[in-house]
Amino acid sequence: MRRSILSSLRAHLGRLVAACLAIVLGVGFGTLAMTAHASASHGIDETIGKQYAGVDAVITPDQGFIQPTDLAAVRKLPQVASAVSLTTSYLQITWPGKFRPDYLGVDARYDTSRIAGPVAGTGRLPDSSLELALPAKLAEKYKVALGSKLRLSDSNDKSWTVTVVGTLDDTGSVGPSNAVATAQTVHLFDPEAYVSRVEIAAGPGVTQQALATAVTGLAGNGLKVYTGEGWIKHEVENYTHGIDVLGGVFGMFAVIALFVACLVIGNTFTIVIAQRTREMALLRCVGASRRQVFSSVLAEATVVGVVASAVGVVFGVALSALALALTREFDWGIPAIDLHLDLASVALPLLLGTIATILAAVVPARRATKVAPLAALRPEVAPAAASKAGVLRLVLGFLLLAGGGLLLAASTQSRQVLIGVAGGVVSFLGILAVGSLLVPALIKLLGALPARGGGVPARIAVGNAVRNPKRTAATTSALLIGVTLISLTCVGIASVRKTFDVTMDDQYPVDVMVAAYNEKMPATGEKQLHDIKGITQVVPVRTISVKTGSQELNVTGIDPAAAPPVVHNADLVNKLKPGTALLDNNTMNMLELSDGSDLTLVAGKNKVTMKAFVATGLDPITISQADLQILAPGAAITGYWLASDPKADGPTVIDAVKGSLPTVKDLSVGGGLAERSSYTQIFDVLLIVGIGLLGVSVLIALVGVGNTLSLSVLERTRENALLRAMGLTRRQLRGMLAIESLLMALVAAGLGIALGLIYGWTGTTALMAGQTADGSVQYALPVGMLVTIALVAAVAGLLASVLPARRAAKVAPAGALASE
Repeated sequence: MRRSILSSLRAHLGRLVAACLAIVLGVGFGTLAMTAHASASHGIDETIGKQYAGVDAVITPDQGFIQPTDLAAVRKLPQVASAVSLTTSYLQITWPGKFRPDYLGVDARYDTSRIAGPVAGTGRLPDSSLELALPAKLAEKYKVALGSKLRLSDSNDKSWTVTVVGTLDDTGSVGPSNAVATAQTVHLFDPEAYVSRVEIAAGPGVTQQALATAVTGLAGNGLKVYTGEGWIKHEVENYTHGIDVLGGVFGMFAVIALFVACLVIGNTFTIVIAQRTREMALLRCVGASRRQVFSSVLAEATVVGVVASAVGVVFGVALSALALALTREFDWGIPAIDLHLDLASVALPLLLGTIATILAAVVPARRATKVAPLAALRPEVAPAAASKAGVLRLVLGFLLLAGGGLLLAASTQSRQVLIGVAGGVVSFLGILAVGSLLVPALIKLLGALPARGGGVPARIAVGNAVRNPKRTAATTSALLIGVTLISLTCVGIASVRKTFDVTMDDQYPVDVMVAAYNEKMPATGEKQLHDIKGITQVVPVRTISVKTGSQELNVTGIDPAAAPPVVHNADLVNKLKPGTALLDNNTMNMLELSDGSDLTLVAGKNKVTMKAFVATGLDPITISQADLQILAPGAAITGYWLASDPKADGPTVIDAVKGSLPTVKDLSVGGGLAERSSYTQIFDVLLIVGIGLLGVSVLIALVGVGNTLSLSVLERTRENALLRAMGLTRRQLRGMLAIESLLMALVAAGLGIALGLIYGWTGTTALMAGQTADGSVQYALPVGMLVTIALVAAVAGLLASVLPARRAAKVAPAGALASE
């Protein structure tokens, strides 16, 4: 049997190429996910391990503050060899070429003979008063050279001039880093600088646990003590939690890709074994038992699985190395990570790919053993359309559909995402179960138009597509999974984004709010702001100080006619009219008012009484420009409300606004643009990652479509030859196969998009209904994206038919009719 298996693999290798490619893609994707996760986790471990080298115990604030007496007491312990405190002062800094200060944290330098500390990248670390070492990324961003003088100031306007003597190596840091100065300099900046932790090195022969126990006895209330290993683990968990979550998402998509690959593999082995029925019958006739036939098929699957999975592992590792190289090549704001291979990230995908291949071949192998030898030597009879197994499968499918639908409805009512996930899985299994009935019916419906207007080749194509319902359903199910998941992702993210946008419009109705304190805006202020790239509308506002009862408050006035372009909440715009005042919640509570209450504002000898209404996201009190003119006829422009282009980069726009209006000394910039932009970027990344990852499963599915057509061409060699002999041209034959492939792809795309809409909307309801203030959810229909998905599926279906069609067209009619 061993030689029979090897000769069979050699003979049918071409037919197994598609199955091998599906395994390579599925396993490669899984390897990429696991290797990238292992490399990121290992990189974080190494980075944090180096950062805390020599640390045997750590004291951190929990519900209190670290006092100088705590550090002094720790240093007196006999178990302690060295103890240092991480002390930070927060100051304002004016960068070269900037006219408005920014904020900078300055850490006090400490003894690094036993405990790791900051390392100079260029220059040196500070060793004298009023010397500073800047993080390298910060120095590069603001073009600060060694020897430069910088101006630092505190909240009391006390200032110092410092000299930059070095830059810090921050290549392994995530996010912003602090500058470093001597402890004396930091004490000069702030005698009560914040102590974030105390790091301790143990004396000879003292274990970390013994050191932590001794320190715990001295630590005051509200302080927490970690061993060095415990602190590193704590920090690693803080960093890797997001990596673990992302790894879980990658792993989920890898499982999906492997599942789709299993469908392709199972379909391939089913067709290959069906074509080898006579060969296996001959083996039975010459003495092979059912067990041997079954074992031979599984042995072939094992060889295919091992070889293809090994190639997939190499492919996945290569992709991981390429991805990590790109992170080092481009400035994506994350530390450089080296490729790290562990046993699990290599062995597990290899094992899962092999097992998945074997499991996918079990059903075809069992089917190969159930045909009697002599019966198998006779021509194959077409499978019955309505067998007992088929009826049971349909009944089970409809039950799963009903049960899944009930779970989806329950998830929208209970707002439980897990129930919705279960409902989606159960209902989708129902769709797969009834696929042999549903898919051919949809193909006949969709194929009615080309069958009527496309002539004989189109009618034959429709007939061929539904000739074997189970095979057609299995082929389209692989593509259906990918399209459903992509559509679900697009619809879900679009709906969540729309819901978030409406919520943001309620919480932050104005994109950018610019205000000056005790200053007038320059005459050209509106034009300066309008000239900023990304700003679409600029509306001036005026602020005055008024009295209401015993309270003195600031009131902002805006022209109601100019408000709609910059105030994104239509309800607030409608309320903003003469005689009404919009108050935020804090002001309403402070003045003990409710919606519709009378509010009297007094400015000097002028007084206005109006109706008060609650408004979120505006200034404490916002009134119409007409009412403000009554209170203060000569009020000057003190600020602007801005609207931004939704496609503009929020942080860039905010930085440009902060750097504008140079004559204004103290400029306040607020609004919802920064938060809106950060979430928008997250949505964009999720959409790109989701589509990219799920696209792999679609690629695998299209391999299956092409494989099915290729094997179908082999099955119908004599039939195609007969059609050619009767006058069908090569072009018509290729068109026939293209229509057949296009119909399967369009049915899978249409059904997948419909399911994606249902799952996306129900998932958004379960996820977001409890996250909004009024429980409302906004449903989005990303028409452009869904049309693109359908077009891509159609084009891909046509491409999948190219090679099989060329192969079919090359066969000479007479030669094919003469072949057995």
